[in-house]
Amino acid sequence: MEFLTTSEAADYLRLGERKLYELVTTGAIPCSKVTGKWLFPRHELDLWVLSGLARPAGMLIAEPPPVVGGSRDELLDWSLRESGSGLGSISEGSARGLERLQRNEVMAAAVHFHALDASDNLASDASVEALRAAADLHDAVLVGFVRRETGLVLPHGNPKQLHGLTDVLATGARMAMRQQGTGAQMLLDMLLKRAGASIRDLRRIETPALTGPDLAELVRAGQADCGIATRAAARSARLDFVPLVWENFDLAMRQRSYFRPAMQALLRFLNERRLRQRAEELTGYDPSPAGLIRFAA
Repeated sequence: MEFLTTSEAADYLRLGERKLYELVTTGAIPCSKVTGKWLFPRHELDLWVLSGLARPAGMLIAEPPPVVGGSRDELLDWSLRESGSGLGSISEGSARGLERLQRNEVMAAAVHFHALDASDNLASDASVEALRAAADLHDAVLVGFVRRETGLVLPHGNPKQLHGLTDVLATGARMAMRQQGTGAQMLLDMLLKRAGASIRDLRRIETPALTGPDLAELVRAGQADCGIATRAAARSARLDFVPLVWENFDLAMRQRSYFRPAMQALLRFLNERRLRQRAEELTGYDPSPAGLIRFAA
């Protein structure tokens, strides 16, 4: 994150320092006071300028509906309700959510991408790279929501004694799958590659689960021996859980959507103590990234 001093911010915005101080005094410009000095995050200044962009008559830009697409998450669903944002949700996986964002069909997409060529650090910035590579998203912003603990969801008591993906492969345990394009399926593909295996080496339940809770229900009903989902999904279904990785779970949006009232209501809520308390109750969440801008195009 790049910070500008008062003089640098004034030059960047083509304003006089006196005018900049007036904006600071009235709370009309994003800034932060650190050890007595005002600092201005440059990406926030970009968003601030874009929020007031005027367009000529006849230049119609369709506004996306107040919907968050992408990946399903229990804490996010709760936050959408409790924040009073009025935002709805549609759960189709990270890749499909990003596609809808590109087509202006959603205001934001909840994403947790994983890359097959990621480094040994499983919590890589594959989501940042996905936004960089996305066509028509030159104005993208990636806002942190939480980090989530993801792993194997197992029947109560772990009857097959599965302690990792190696055990799943060795025992031929039935594994519930997610549809292609979901972050969970990307994670599974990545972990299998690191184990020198592939999807073909698994004993799969062919019909994919749409969401993590749907996958957990397949395990709870005895239709599968395991699957990849979050600790929160396993806890809600009263299932056992073997952790595999902590992953970034973020909100991708266009810069102009960042300042929309519905999105601002949600983003303000991310700083409230209630979010941290709920994350602790659900388990498997680290809310420390909530509200932080992780990438701005």
